[in-house]
Amino acid sequence: MINFVPMTLFLTGSPTRFGEPSFTEDNGFLADVKASLAAVTGPDRLPRVLLVSAAPDDKGFTDSVLKGMSECIHASGIETGQIVMLERSNAAQAPKLVKWAHWIILCGGHVPTQNKFIHEIGLKALMQDFQGVVMGCSAGSMNCADDVYSHPEMPGEAIDPNYKRWLKGLGLTHIQLIPHFEQVRYATVDGLRLFEDIAFPDSWGHRFYTFRDGGYVKVKDGRAELRGEAFEISRGAMRRISEENKSYTFMNLIFISPHFPSTYWHFCAGAKANGVNVLGIADTDYWNLPMELRSSLTDYYQVHNLENYDEIYRAVSWFAHKWGKPDWIESNNEYWLEQDARLRTDFNVTSGIQNDHIAAIRNKSEMKKYYALGGIPTARQIKCAEGLAKVQAFVHKTGYPVIAKPDSGMGASGTFKFQNDVELKEWFQAHAHDYQYFVLEEFITGLLVSYDAIYNAQGEPIFENNTVFPTPIMEIVHSNLETCYWTNKTVPAKLAAIGRRTVKAFGIKSRFVHLEFFQLDHDRAGLGKKGDYVGLEVNMRPPGGYTPDMMNFAHSTDVFQIWADMIAFNEARKPQGEQYFCAYAGRRDGRAYKHTTAPISAWPSAYPPPWPMTCAILPIWPASRRRRIFNNSLIM
Repeated sequence: MINFVPMTLFLTGSPTRFGEPSFTEDNGFLADVKASLAAVTGPDRLPRVLLVSAAPDDKGFTDSVLKGMSECIHASGIETGQIVMLERSNAAQAPKLVKWAHWIILCGGHVPTQNKFIHEIGLKALMQDFQGVVMGCSAGSMNCADDVYSHPEMPGEAIDPNYKRWLKGLGLTHIQLIPHFEQVRYATVDGLRLFEDIAFPDSWGHRFYTFRDGGYVKVKDGRAELRGEAFEISRGAMRRISEENKSYTFMNLIFISPHFPSTYWHFCAGAKANGVNVLGIADTDYWNLPMELRSSLTDYYQVHNLENYDEIYRAVSWFAHKWGKPDWIESNNEYWLEQDARLRTDFNVTSGIQNDHIAAIRNKSEMKKYYALGGIPTARQIKCAEGLAKVQAFVHKTGYPVIAKPDSGMGASGTFKFQNDVELKEWFQAHAHDYQYFVLEEFITGLLVSYDAIYNAQGEPIFENNTVFPTPIMEIVHSNLETCYWTNKTVPAKLAAIGRRTVKAFGIKSRFVHLEFFQLDHDRAGLGKKGDYVGLEVNMRPPGGYTPDMMNFAHSTDVFQIWADMIAFNEARKPQGEQYFCAYAGRRDGRAYKHTTAPISAWPSAYPPPWPMTCAILPIWPASRRRRIFNNSLIM
């Protein structure tokens, strides 16, 4: 069992490059350690340092390690208070020393010897509530794991049938290391190659990580990130997972229905590129999944029915057993929001929306309460379950037209517009079996816009976008109209402000959001002035269709990767380039149009554009031809 405690843990082979006298600055290590110590002690105190010996009964070795580590720390420019070595002579003081320390360093040496000592002094229990910085060096890093892989290293251990390769450790991480990649890659023990003959066979059912001195793993707030060139050993083979000055993140993301929408494999690819284990659950045979998706998944579980919660629960349980506790459960799909929340609650995954908050983002009647908390104006509303008489009384206050829509639902499906009492009454009669599931709202005229954003764990936006829909979706659906909309180069300041207020009011963190607003086309009492924004609906997922691709083109970035960076690193690591408008225009099947799409398909090589360059209806082009034109969209 891993103890997730509010400490910062560094796992190293050595905090120095081989032969160097001070902590390495490579991969940001020294700066990271200094910042972590400063966060513990503040600016006015020097950290008290406790070293834990790997040879507690060897006085000469212990003294040399104390001297060498003290000199190395100070040569690195880290000022400290007293530095104490915990070994046999002061073992009885371990409880007092652990409480005294700001920084605990588990020293290198012989893994089984140190492991025996930490159990003798009860170090695991003593460190359970430790809130400082912990650093492992070599054997010390290995003993930080819950299940320690103690590979043979001394003569006779590889051929000793009583030698224990698996030990119980401190339970600070699940990561099992083989330190000092450069020094041990071709090492032998008792005539056996450490990697090919020992570690590779032992890796079936396990994963070991090895990296050069200068690389390290940082664990903070349940997130583990490996920095520097590194390799994973698993299933009898080794593969490179990271390079110098790059990162690999140890996390488990369970992605529900990654095959739909078809573009969602990009989310999986981005997460896997960040070192996340992407574990897919869907109702499709694995080999029927697109190749891009298959290559983006670490593991896959097929269910017969995605709506069967028992099946999904068993799938998540299997992944938890095989890969460890899930860090994220996500679909980025409106349809599965409730199921996602239930799974997170049942598996104690705290990185997303839980059961107790799902109604606030699914039910339009509940949304009103949170809009009010943020001071965000919204259309007046009544539940149709109140009955026809009360609904008619409500309408006599607001006036016609009014809109009826499902309390829990998405998009414009199932939405009705009434112009008078007769239409309203007829609808109630026709929906006598289900009107109680609808809400009725006053009709607001204005420009439909969206505020799209990705938020980190602190509730701060790391990406923002604005999309404009000149023809409301409801009219497109009800009147069978063509679709046309565009993404803006920038987000208007007033929209960004009300969008951020809305996210804060709903308490949303670590999510992609798509919030819809009306921009009033005239002054409206109780709602605002012309040009003000009125809350329409919150959607806690990316916008639909190819809009994420349009945002990529408009902002010269990759929102799929930004979301994946938020998952792995809680920040955006994908920059934005030049800003554009990006427009979408669609055609309806079965209609005759004046112009065909042939000139567009051939442009720019064969034809000059026969239209002003504002929008286009485009087929899918080869990547080499598309450049800034894709599907049905054109960059402006």
